[in-house]
Formats: sequence, structure tokens, C-alpha cells
Amino acid sequence: MMSTRVIACSVGLLLACLVVSEGMSLRSLGMEQHCRCIGTENKAIGRHIEKVELIPVNSHCDNIEIIATMKNSGAEICLDPKAPWVQRVIKKIMTNKRS
Repeated sequence: MMSTRVIACSVGLLLACLVVSEGMSLRSLGMEQHCRCIGTENKAIGRHIEKVELIPVNSHCDNIEIIATMKNSGAEICLDPKAPWVQRVIKKIMTNKRS
């Protein structure tokens, strides 16, 4: 007969495997589990931007995140959503999507 200690260790190991596999599956689906932006850029860099990604507030981040991909380097830069030039860029993108 198995001892209580062996059963407890087996259950603990099974639970640990389930937790690890769940975290891996969320990551593989591309779901972020935290804010992507640590700091933001407020200096106008509009003409150097190739693409803009807008990430709304969600369960993993309390901030609206605006991530710009740069034309030449492909680097991703977090933009300050309160900067007037960023607000103009977002407004222009939203207007173009409606057209």
C-alpha cells in the first residue's frame, strides 16, 4: 500500500505540471500576462513609424499601450498616449479605418 507521503508528493507534482503547462499555453497563444510598456516616448517620431499597435486596458495591464514599430530598425517603441502628437496619429489612424 502506498504511503500518504508518496500520494501527497504525486498530487503536488501533478498540480505543478498543470500550472506550468497552463502558463506555457497562454504564452504560446500570444497572450501577454503583464504590461508590455515599462516606459514611454513622448518625443515626436511620427515620420519614422512603420506600424502602430494599440492595446486597450485589459485584465493584465491597467494602461492603454501604444506600440510603434520603427521603419528602419524594426524596433518597437512604446508611445505616451497623453502626448499630443501621439493623439493626432491615433486620430488619423481611426479616421482612415472608418473610410
